[in-house]
Amino acid sequence: MDPPTKIEDPRADANGDNNHVSKKPKLSFISEPEIRQEFAHHKPGIARINNGSFGSCPASIIASQKRWQLRFLQQPDDFFFNHLQRQILHSRTIIKDLINADHVDEVSIVDNATTAAAIVLQNVGWAFADGRFQKGDAVVMLHCAFQAVKKSIEAYVTRAGGSVIVVHLPFPVNSNEEIIAEFRKGLARGKANGKKVRLAIIDHITSMPCVVIPARELVKICREEGVERVFVDAAHAIGSIHVDVKEIGADFYVSNLHKWFFCPPSVAFLYCRKSPLSPDLHHPVVSHEYGNGLAIESAWIGTRDYSSQLVVPDVVEFINRFEGGLEGIQKRNHDAVVEMGTMLAKAWGTNLGSPPEMCPSMVMIGLPSRLGVLSDDDALKLRTHLRDHFGLEVPIHFQMTRDGEIRAADGDGCITGYVRISHQVYNTLDDYVRLRDAINQLLSDGAVCKML
Repeated sequence: MDPPTKIEDPRADANGDNNHVSKKPKLSFISEPEIRQEFAHHKPGIARINNGSFGSCPASIIASQKRWQLRFLQQPDDFFFNHLQRQILHSRTIIKDLINADHVDEVSIVDNATTAAAIVLQNVGWAFADGRFQKGDAVVMLHCAFQAVKKSIEAYVTRAGGSVIVVHLPFPVNSNEEIIAEFRKGLARGKANGKKVRLAIIDHITSMPCVVIPARELVKICREEGVERVFVDAAHAIGSIHVDVKEIGADFYVSNLHKWFFCPPSVAFLYCRKSPLSPDLHHPVVSHEYGNGLAIESAWIGTRDYSSQLVVPDVVEFINRFEGGLEGIQKRNHDAVVEMGTMLAKAWGTNLGSPPEMCPSMVMIGLPSRLGVLSDDDALKLRTHLRDHFGLEVPIHFQMTRDGEIRAADGDGCITGYVRISHQVYNTLDDYVRLRDAINQLLSDGAVCKML
């Protein structure tokens, strides 16, 4: 990454007389007013504490994207033949260094994590259809895997004869050991009766509820248990937590660049560790590049807007305007979201859904039971009400109690509703105070979800 911009010594006079002893130039980092300006396009009056869903792109990157779009529109043929592939390769090279991959050929740029899941699960489905995997062999996944991943398993794997083992993530969760224990049980079920686990899908950060999963440890267990392939779905990871694909050790690893890495939607990377399997991976959209390797196939899927893939170098420059670069942003977001989550839990008399060390730049906070979040419909009603009446954009999660019993909203202290807050560089204390006060207002009014 490039170093932050340096300020020249202001004592240097106009005629170039620099014989005096100059001080070491100080680093110039982005200021709070500059941050406000970068995100001034956000709709006024809305507390955006849901960066996790769609991310947010700063104004300077939007401007860079527009320049790339215009370059294409000015002379498409020249851009296609002389510039596009070289610039995509440049972005892939930067990503390769960011995630510590061995070779740029291991990095493909795709639209999003959903596309990456289709690539991996399509390949697994072919193995079942071709008879390389036996009918009934298993794919193991967490129950809170993204819905598109579940649908891809349905589309590619189960219809070809594969079975699915679902591991239920304990939540609220207190330690990595709880997750590891449940995952081991899932692998054991997948291997029962002489069957094999052909693929394990591991979230690095689950979405709802939000928890950092001990991905490296689970991948290690998969290797010990003979799992053939491991796919880490890390849609929320890059820009939120440290990512080192060699350290994690999975066969496949995907993360969106538009969630926490400031890219415009939609762009993601798919890391595929070099192996004999590599030539058999293909993009679901077949273009004239079919057969030239996944990275090349993914770099051309027909005429479309590729500008979101081309701004990666500019995004790195934007990130380096912050003290500590990417690591500094990650730490500040984590610390701030834990602080805000703790403030909310204290105000509502509830708790965090996981310890701070298991939180990324998002935190789950229990909602007071008197609100009556007793179903997914209740959660959606509350989310919509907060948006429409309080200008708050924040996801709500319904969590069935561990004993499976859903109790009435009678103030008995049973928490079945959680709010997921995010923190990104544009957020301020007021965003979370507004959420605190909105929930307290609903409680004061005696409102419950079924009334909203």
